[in-house]
Amino acid sequence: MREEGIYIAAFLVCLAAFGCTSKKAAPAELEQAAAEPTAEPEAAPSEPVAVKDPVVEAEEIFNARCVTCHGEKGKGDGPGSAALNPKPRDYTSVEWQKSVTDEHIKTIIIGGGTAVGLSPLMPPNPDLTDKPEVVAALVAVVRNLGDE
Repeated sequence: MREEGIYIAAFLVCLAAFGCTSKKAAPAELEQAAAEPTAEPEAAPSEPVAVKDPVVEAEEIFNARCVTCHGEKGKGDGPGSAALNPKPRDYTSVEWQKSVTDEHIKTIIIGGGTAVGLSPLMPPNPDLTDKPEVVAALVAVVRNLGDE
C-alpha cells in the first residue's frame, strides 16, 4: 500500500507541476478577449501632397510646350516654327483673339489642332484633361498675350 501511496503522491506532484505551468484561458476569458477591440497599428504619417498653383503650372507648361512654336511673346515665331507649314498661331493678333471663344481655345489645348479641324502639327495635351484649372490658366496666358 505504501507503494501505491508513493505513486499517487508522484502523480499528484506531476499533475500540480505540469498543470500549473501551462495556463489555458477559460472559454469565458476567450469570449471576452475576442469581444474586445484590438488596437489598429497607427499608420505612418504621410507627407502632404504638394498641390501646385494652376497659374504657375500653366506658365511652366506654356514655357515648356508652347514657346517652342508660338514663341515667348506668342507671335508664332518660336524656334520650332521655321520649318512648320502652316505657321503657328499668332496669339497677339487682335482679330484672332476676337474670333475665338475660351471654350475653343480649351478644345485646342486638350485635343490639338485636329480637334477643331486645324493642323495636326498642333499637338494635343490629353494629360491636361483632368486639370480644368490649369487649362483655364493656359487660356488666360493665351488671352494675355493678345493684350501686349
